Order: sequence, then structure tokens, then C-alpha cells
Amino acid sequence: MSDRPDTFPSLDAGHLPEIDREKLLAVPVSTHPPRILLLYGSLRDRAFSRLLSEEAGRILRRLGAETRSFNPSGLPLPDDAAADHPKVQELRDLAAWSEGMVWCSPERHGAMTGIMKCQIDWIPLALGAVRPTQGKTLAVMQVSGGSQSFNAVNQLRVLGRWMRMFTIPNQSSVPKAFLEFDENNRMKPSSYYDRVVDVMEELVKFTLLLRDRSGYLTDRYSERKESAAELSKRVNQKSL
Repeated sequence: MSDRPDTFPSLDAGHLPEIDREKLLAVPVSTHPPRILLLYGSLRDRAFSRLLSEEAGRILRRLGAETRSFNPSGLPLPDDAAADHPKVQELRDLAAWSEGMVWCSPERHGAMTGIMKCQIDWIPLALGAVRPTQGKTLAVMQVSGGSQSFNAVNQLRVLGRWMRMFTIPNQSSVPKAFLEFDENNRMKPSSYYDRVVDVMEELVKFTLLLRDRSGYLTDRYSERKESAAELSKRVNQKSL
């Protein structure tokens, strides 16, 4: 092998400093409760995705988090209303407030519901040069009317990555959800309930670990090369 040092003719070296261990490992630690937004994907009176998200919210609060939920009733279809529609603004304000999210969808026709996708589509990838979901944590869950499946959570993971979120490794899939809740709409003791506890515990841990570092973790070489004006122009290209 050659003893000559590596060269990088395509690299703008001024925008690739060494990893700053202080920014990564010695950051000031926030003391406020982790802020978690819960989204669910059904408008039925007894929507099991809502009941599961409510159960998750109770666990999150037990673990010291602050939670808020968004009711998708009245949210217009994407591109069928202006962004200043009250329900759209409510959702976007909650997304901006949050440090982590829980997305819980029923599986319908082998996929997440349109109601779930509608909510995610209304959360913009960028506002100016700011990405509202970038660097936030995400947990994904689904409920099914039949046997256990992972179609919806797999799709939610793809969307989480597209939204530049840190999607945690664990997830929850509850089959035959109508059997898992009692007459008081509380989830019965089971291995499925235990998994929900696992997922929420992991979400809080990852949120605490990442929230004060998300800015540095998502700071990218390619974007440092651009001016703020160029970045804003690129990420706000007219939607197709």
C-alpha cells in the first residue's frame, strides 16, 4: 500500500471539520419533560388505533413525558385546502412543539390508512430552511382486525426515514385488536401490552439521549456547502 496520505480532490475540506466530541458528548442537558406527539389513523367511535395511542400516552406520562394527541377529524385532504386551515395549523404547531412522535395506524387493505397518511402529508418536509421533523424521535405501532401483520409499521418506518426522523428499533403490532381491550377501553394484560410498554420506554430513552444532540447529528456536509438562500430554494421546490 502507498504511504502517501489520502487526497480528496472532490471534497470541500473547509466544510468537513473533524467530529466535535464536545458537541456530541458534552452537550448541556435539557431538564424539561420529553415532548411527545401521538397520531392515530381512524375516525371510528371505538377506534383501536386511538385506544392504543391513548394507552401509549398513559405509559409515556408514567415515564415522565409530556404528551399531546391530534384528533384528525376535520383535517382536509392534502392540497384540498390552504396551509392556514385551522386543523392543518394545529397539526403543524404540534409537530413543531414535539421532540418525538408516536404514529399508530390500523392496517387497511394491507397498508396504513389514508387518514394516517393524510396527517403525515400535511407535516411539511421544510418550512424555509427548517425541517420540522428532522432529528426527532419516532415510534411506530399498528392494530389489525385479523392475524398479526407488519405492513403498516413497515410503511410508517419508510415515511419516518423520509421525514428524517430517528425511528427507534422497537415497534408494536397488535392483532385482533378487538379482543385486546376491555369494556372500559383499556388494554388487557398480555404480551402485546408488554410490547407497548417496551416501545414507549425505548422512545423516552432515545428522546432523552438525542434531543439535545439532534442539531449536530443532522448537520450535513452537503448542506453546509450551500448558503441559507440556496438551501431554502432547494428544499422548497414546488411540489409535483
